[in-house]
Amino acid sequence: MTPRDVARAILQAALEAGDVVPLVRSHLPISRGRVLVLGCGKASGAMAAAAEEVLGDRVAGGFVVVKDGCAVPLGRIELAEAGHPVPDQRGLHASARLLELAHGAGEDDLVLFLVSGGGSALTPAPAPPITLAEKQEVTRLLLASGAAIGELNAVRKHLSRFKGGQLARAAWPAAVLTLALSDVIGDPLDVIASGPTAPDPTTFADAADVLARRGVEGRVPASVRDRLQAGLRGDLEETPKAGDRVFGRVTNVVVGNNRLITDAAVAAATRLGYRPYFQTRELEGEARDVARDLVARARRLEPPACLVAGGETTVTVRGRGTGGRCQEFALAAALELQPKDGITVLAAGTDGSDGPTDAAGAIVDAATLGRAARAGVDARAALEDNDAHRCLRSSGDLLVTGPTRTNLLDLYVLLRA
Repeated sequence: MTPRDVARAILQAALEAGDVVPLVRSHLPISRGRVLVLGCGKASGAMAAAAEEVLGDRVAGGFVVVKDGCAVPLGRIELAEAGHPVPDQRGLHASARLLELAHGAGEDDLVLFLVSGGGSALTPAPAPPITLAEKQEVTRLLLASGAAIGELNAVRKHLSRFKGGQLARAAWPAAVLTLALSDVIGDPLDVIASGPTAPDPTTFADAADVLARRGVEGRVPASVRDRLQAGLRGDLEETPKAGDRVFGRVTNVVVGNNRLITDAAVAAATRLGYRPYFQTRELEGEARDVARDLVARARRLEPPACLVAGGETTVTVRGRGTGGRCQEFALAAALELQPKDGITVLAAGTDGSDGPTDAAGAIVDAATLGRAARAGVDARAALEDNDAHRCLRSSGDLLVTGPTRTNLLDLYVLLRA
């Protein structure tokens, strides 16, 4: 196997370890009673299919919303697709449907809420008078500013009728069991999909601070500023906090996280003859900076070696190109590589998507720049224009998996052969 083949095999082993079906099955309730299945996120359709298989006719109905391309066949549970990462009108209808069903749950019912990464963007429920278009603009501004997921969600919660524990508020007094796939470093329940059934530790003040810190306070719509200011004055009800009665019958469980992915990657590297070096499951920071650091670390390893890391980097968009954090990481890494290094780099989103592209990420090596140059693309200029997708497509280095129906952060593999 070539190093590129090895990198692909390691990714495949990691994705198999993150398969949602056994993760959901092992946490489903065995008691009898009516179950209403609700869900949001890229993997919520696959999670719902597992729930239908196990619970059978105990499923009284339900509704889940997934990203375009992530639909799966379901029987008793409705499914809809919606826009991600920027919310759209379909997501608006989906969140209204979820709230409607939650409100209709009775005290003797169990609401099974299946949530995974992407759930926040898929369930826009802007608090009036904020419009969907205005919330879309806030999302775009924060994404372009390089805001971390926790920052983005602190704002989303305080512009929403759904997030930050408000689905739990709608379902009360029904019992709620939330099964969550974590795509967030550290697995904070309030951040995964903006925590629809988790107490919200953030406040209106936190949301306002994010806008100021990211330099977008003066550019967001006036309705957004007005709502946050009203919250700061105490004119609006805060999102429900720990100790609120709405959480008295709520159980939140993280059924899978990035540990599954990185552990499987380390095991696969070992089987394939590489000495594994596990770096971290909390990789974060500017993608291009992190790439340079990991390449330098890999260069110091004695071959054959494999450096493994998990996490989620960010990209501050200053150019006009197209890409995602994994593609930007890969392109920045390629710019550091020399033939004598013998290093091959894989960076991939475990959900099969990276930014607004059809790629999960990329696999690069020291020949990447030459392949791009022969196709007429300047890799360094592409990086400066945040145009990793076009460059890596020209070099033949894009990694396209299609939807994986899981979502457990990103995987970074650096092989030194």
